[in-house]
Amino acid sequence: MIVQYIAAALASARYEEIEDAEPWYAEIPGLRGVWATGRTEDECRARLAEALDGWLLVRLRCGLSIPPVGGVRLEPAEAPHADAGG
Repeated sequence: MIVQYIAAALASARYEEIEDAEPWYAEIPGLRGVWATGRTEDECRARLAEALDGWLLVRLRCGLSIPPVGGVRLEPAEAPHADAGG
C-alpha cells in the first residue's frame, strides 16, 4: 500500500521554476512540509521523493495521521498483541 501512496503523492506534486540557484521547486499539496528544490526538474523530483519518504517514516514512527492523497489512504498497522496465555 505504501508504494501506491507514494505514487499518488508524487503524481499530485506541483512543480514550478523559481529564481534561485536551484531553480526547480516542488511540493505535494496537502502534505505540509513535503517540498524540495533542484537544479533540474528530475533532480527536484528525486529530492521530493526522498523528502516524502522521510516525512512518511517520521509520521508512522510517531503514530501521526497521514492524509489521504488521490484517494489512497495509508493506515499504520496495529501492533501485534502479546500472547497473555504464557
